[in-house]
This record gives sequence, C-alpha cells and structure tokens, in this order.
Amino acid sequence: MNFIRTKIPDVVLIEPKVHGDDRGYFVETFRMDKLEKFLGHRINFCQDNESKSSRGVLRGLHYQLAPMAQTKLVRVIHGSVLDIAVDIRKGSPTFGKHVAVELTSENKRQLLVPRGFAHGFVVLEDDTIFAYKVDNYYSLDNDRGILFNDEALGIDWKVLHSELNLSSKDKAQPKLAKTNDLFEYGVNYYND
Repeated sequence: MNFIRTKIPDVVLIEPKVHGDDRGYFVETFRMDKLEKFLGHRINFCQDNESKSSRGVLRGLHYQLAPMAQTKLVRVIHGSVLDIAVDIRKGSPTFGKHVAVELTSENKRQLLVPRGFAHGFVVLEDDTIFAYKVDNYYSLDNDRGILFNDEALGIDWKVLHSELNLSSKDKAQPKLAKTNDLFEYGVNYYND
C-alpha cells in the first residue's frame, strides 16, 4: 500500500497493492495501522457510506463544521469518478486550492480527505458505486457546502455543464468568499 502526498500535502492518495492472477484479484483496501503510522495521528472511522449514480451526477462540495468535522477515505467500487478536495482552512498557503484525482474500479486508488477540506465528486460513467469511510457521524446542524462551480476555485469537472445532475441543495451552496463557516489553518481538529 503506497501513501502519496498530493500537491496539497494533507490530502493523501492511496494506491493499494493488487494481487492478481487468472482467478481474479485480491486487494487489501484498508489498514488502520499503516494509515495512522503514515499520518502520525489516530483516525477512528465510525461510518461507511455508499452511493450509486449515473454519469454526470455531481455531489458536493460538502463538509461538516467542528466539532463534527469529518475525515473521508473515498474509493470507487464500480465505475469511475473525478474526486475533488478543496482546502477551506483560512490562513493556509493552499486556501481555496484543490486536488483532483480520477478514482476508478480499475486503478483502485483511494483519496484521504482530511478535516478542513470540502469534498465532492462527479461521476464519469453510468452505474458507478462510490464508497467512503468517515470519522464522525453525519450532523445536519454542522452540514455545510461550497458552490461546485465557484470561479475562484477553478475546478475543471471534466463533464459538460449541460450534462451535470445536481441536487437543488448543491446548486444553492454559497461561493467560498461568501461563507464564514470555515476552518482555521494550524488548528488541530483531531482532538476528540
């Protein structure tokens, strides 16, 4: 299992080792001990989520405020997505910047999106199944979002705007500059 720091070092790309032969393959998709050793702190995942979507579905950009902030470990079981993590930590040298990674059932890559980041993805093929672990339960009171097409973020979603399918909630999210519900760079949001 390889852990690779992205251009925003707190966002980590994980490439599991796939063992394959004429019978199929075996892959270890998660090892808490290896992940915690790499990160240097504990993560207690408590909930697994899964969605099935058709091409063009865009979910995001979502996050939860502290004390219910979430780390997400995301992967694709079937199909493919373009996965996005946006730094929303005020004072960060990468504030407002993003990481974009294609996750597929073929490449088996995963992305670790830490607390302090907004997360979203767009589905690149029909019948895509997306799964993720979180280290805090869903909280309606702490649920927030950033507008997916905020020009200041400069995200190329790789799907024509006319082909996108979003919830009314995601279409109505504020731009990054218009929200005060953000994180502070340098604060440890893992003190729970």
